[in-house]
Amino acid sequence: MNYTEEATLFACSGDSQLGILAKPETPTDTGVIVIVGGPQYRVGSHRQFVLLSRTLATAGYATLRFDYRGMGDSEGLQRDFQSVSADIATAINAMQQRVPAVKNVVLWGLCDGASAALLYCFETHDLRVSGLCLLNPWVRSETSLARTQVKHYYTQRLMQKEFWLKLLNGKMTLTALSGLAQNIRLSASGSGWLKTEDQPFQHSMASAWNCFSGQILLILSGEDYVAKEFLDHARNDAAWIGAMERANLQCNDLIGADHTFSSAESRKLAENLTLNWLTQQLTPTQPVADSAAV
Repeated sequence: MNYTEEATLFACSGDSQLGILAKPETPTDTGVIVIVGGPQYRVGSHRQFVLLSRTLATAGYATLRFDYRGMGDSEGLQRDFQSVSADIATAINAMQQRVPAVKNVVLWGLCDGASAALLYCFETHDLRVSGLCLLNPWVRSETSLARTQVKHYYTQRLMQKEFWLKLLNGKMTLTALSGLAQNIRLSASGSGWLKTEDQPFQHSMASAWNCFSGQILLILSGEDYVAKEFLDHARNDAAWIGAMERANLQCNDLIGADHTFSSAESRKLAENLTLNWLTQQLTPTQPVADSAAV
């Protein structure tokens, strides 16, 4: 399908925001808002968001990628993912004003962009949001990082001959040993595996996840510690118990993919998973017709 790309300006609390709208010739009634993660802007790492938007627009989904206030070409003070709900709301408004056919939106976010999407739902309960596409959500805390490092890094290191040779030969620095000891202490201390930690934004994310009535697509990179940290947290923190078993969740683990899906293969897989999931939401599975019917 043919589409056009156009720069889109919209205001949030007096500051001008810039987005790029990929607008299909005949758009569906579902649009996609791409929420960036980390201190970056609307293009994304290795042009990931540009290519995603064009792929989705070719399939009929209007897609808006935009800069938060204080980032890229948007005005205002820089802010983190916990303070961008107003920015997301104005982006949704801009999408619907420029593409009147769009009645519902899917929030697509990577890393703390995924976290921002959940926090937006928690804070606004915006009924226009019919789906969430979340890639490697960010749930970082001192304890969760320590647990992830102990489980997925240090456990492997302890199995390596090189580690013990360095230790026995005195080539391992005190700093390294101190870091290992501190991570082990943190991973085993505090609130424990099944007791909720005092982590406000993670709990808000969990609340939004558990209350969301639309569909959720979760894409996790197999070679990403942020993804592993999210899985460990979601499976063991009290606020997240049962979250990974919800009927509205589709979870995909992309073996070999890094945090930003930097290879062409992993990027394309993430795009295809997004597109297939969107198509399934718009075209629910119908009962198979009786082959004997005429």
